[in-house]
Amino acid sequence: MKRYICIHCHFYQPARENPWLEAIEVQDSAYPYHDWNQRINAECYAPNASARILEESGRIVKIVNNYSRVSFNFGPTLLAWLEQEAPETYQAVLRADRESIEMFSGHGSAMAQVYNHTILPLASRSDKETQVLWGLADFRRRFGRNPEGMWLSESAVDIESLEVLAENGILFTVLAPHQAARVRKVGETAWQDVTNSRVDPTRSYLAQLPSGKSIALFFYDGPISRAVAFERLLERGDEFAHRLLSGFSSSRHWPQLMHIATDGETYGHHHNHGDMALAYALDYLARDPSVELTNYGQFLELYPPEWEVEIVENTSWSCSHGVERWRSDCGCSSGTRGWNQQWRSPLREALTWLREAIEPLYQREAAKLVLDPDLARNHYIDVIEDRSDESLARFFAAHARHALDSDETVTSLKLLELQRYAQLMFTSCGWFFDDISGIETVQVIQYSARVLQLADELFDEDLEDEFLELLSKAKSNTFDQGNGRDIYLRTAWPDIVDLPRVGGHFAVSSLFEDHPERTRIYCYDIVRKSLQIQEAGRARAVLGRAEVQSTITRESMDLTYGALYLGDLSITGGVRAFRGEEEHSKLIAELSEALQHHDFATVIRLLDHHFGSLTFSMHSLFRDEQRKILGWIWDSTIDEAEATYRHLYEQHRALMLYQSDLGLPLPKISLLTAEVALNLGLRRAAEQEELPVGQIQRLISEAQRENVPLDRTALSFAYQKMVEGRAKAWLFQPEKLPLLERLEAAVTLVNALPFEVALWKVQNAYGRMEQEGLPPFSDPEEGLRWTERFKGLGEKLSFGVIG
Repeated sequence: MKRYICIHCHFYQPARENPWLEAIEVQDSAYPYHDWNQRINAECYAPNASARILEESGRIVKIVNNYSRVSFNFGPTLLAWLEQEAPETYQAVLRADRESIEMFSGHGSAMAQVYNHTILPLASRSDKETQVLWGLADFRRRFGRNPEGMWLSESAVDIESLEVLAENGILFTVLAPHQAARVRKVGETAWQDVTNSRVDPTRSYLAQLPSGKSIALFFYDGPISRAVAFERLLERGDEFAHRLLSGFSSSRHWPQLMHIATDGETYGHHHNHGDMALAYALDYLARDPSVELTNYGQFLELYPPEWEVEIVENTSWSCSHGVERWRSDCGCSSGTRGWNQQWRSPLREALTWLREAIEPLYQREAAKLVLDPDLARNHYIDVIEDRSDESLARFFAAHARHALDSDETVTSLKLLELQRYAQLMFTSCGWFFDDISGIETVQVIQYSARVLQLADELFDEDLEDEFLELLSKAKSNTFDQGNGRDIYLRTAWPDIVDLPRVGGHFAVSSLFEDHPERTRIYCYDIVRKSLQIQEAGRARAVLGRAEVQSTITRESMDLTYGALYLGDLSITGGVRAFRGEEEHSKLIAELSEALQHHDFATVIRLLDHHFGSLTFSMHSLFRDEQRKILGWIWDSTIDEAEATYRHLYEQHRALMLYQSDLGLPLPKISLLTAEVALNLGLRRAAEQEELPVGQIQRLISEAQRENVPLDRTALSFAYQKMVEGRAKAWLFQPEKLPLLERLEAAVTLVNALPFEVALWKVQNAYGRMEQEGLPPFSDPEEGLRWTERFKGLGEKLSFGVIG
């Protein structure tokens, strides 16, 4: 009988965007990357789009797109990030689905996913519908087709969730083996108990639903999936392939589907080089005549279910207690000893109370503006994914009760944004980990703050006090974190952004940056209407007027601002609504006169007088801008300190080397001086246009002789960026022999460094040129020299004969 293999990868990351900026701010824990999405893309998503297959010697013989040969789903919020921040990876994912359609008889390998990873059994019927409809709309926009399957967050399932999938045309979903309760052959009456993971995973099954509809279910192989995720099965690609083949049985006399499901991040992020193990296994299996690679859609068409199944309701793949991990202290956690998760219940209770409190208010106010508040919410995904004027016009043409004026448009969008963030509040990650103070839970608390802010602006209701009272019952495991209320006030409340705060950010940043007349700061458009800059010694002041508009709600304000920088961290300023040209001119005149006389005390007093409570400082800047501006402020001080360390090191270098050669340890202060100087020298060398190879080799040699610790993470990242920059320049003009030689020299250097430098993007560039072939040369001799250099570069990049 026929044997098929399918590997399903569930790719997802918690949404990390600041709710008021619609962007991810710097995350120090992801160093040296800006944030965790960026880091995981570098470790997993991008490598799987260009995975290496190695020969026995370790040389590269193939570069393949793993996505085209596996079944996969990407969380819509993650795909939205990839589309903007990692377009090459994003396009590779879309391309893989198109390739899989050709490979698997018209069935694409991409599955849809419920929109923001909500645990559907814990959601209301209307929220289930919104999550599914948003996920479907997102999928259709990206992949250009209707999905056949949909992944349920954490594979959490109940009958109502399956009903919603079936009602919306979904043919199948994938569950864990312990989620099957009993099975029977179609047409028979007797059921077989398959609880405790005894279901046969090699078949498809049909779930008959109370509505009369049905949906196909696949139950993945549990032991092999666990071995991939937790038992280091990805250390060797051939062992991975053999373990998959071991899932077949000669005692089964029907077409068998051997399939597994794991987090996609397993292949590269959780397991280093897991992408390569996956690529090798897929290649190995593709060459094995006894099996065929497939996806769920193709298998379902070839072999429709001959067995029925009933599920165990309210279960998931990652909680042995059903779905309790997302509402109680069930014992499932990341394993921090001595901690409990008693905070989960009050957190869910507080958020559920907030959702139920706003729902009738939303219905009441939205009904004044749109024909059907629920339908408008379900179709709002079209606006979320396309904020253009044209998209907005289409949406309101379909849903508005009448032609909306600008104020009504803002109100409508705020109402719908209220619903969006009420959905995001229930992202599963908020309950998954060990403490309420974790970044994932802080994220959902920030979503609640955005809901409260919008509710305060829209309704004449005070919801925050009661919400915080409920949230205070959620206790952190650490005394310094306090409870949910404390965390809200410390991590969410200070981050709340309104239009005046955006104006304050613009004012402070204008002290250091020359903004164009029209600029975008995150999700805010700013049009500068007037600007005066005055300087006096180190002091600098900006006085101006600007219109700030949210690209999300279209709310706008005409603002007057003033800001003063006196050096170091001495920044003060203010912002207020524009009150007419006469008053604005008076303010400018008063401040200008004081500045001309260097009367900074009067300037500060005038700012306080004119702007009142709407004053700001460095704290008014958004986090990334704070880092950038503090970096500028520190630059001169750091340059001085670096020069001092370099001078001290050079002055005493001979003595340090002599003492090291004698085997004597350096004094701590000398070791610190050497560490700063040598690491700094190596980083600076990587930034130079022409690589000072001799200097780099000398610095490495001295660090080794003196046992000076190298900052391997920072240096590896610096030299990676250096060599990638040279590869990019060469790809732009591949026929330029000097650029090829320059790249080869850089690769030669990094291969000799005492720390690993990722050459993944450089290898991709080489592989692309290998496929495209020799650039055109009018001089045959030049072409021969180019070919010789190109082959040499391939050797240094560990390329064999590309298959």
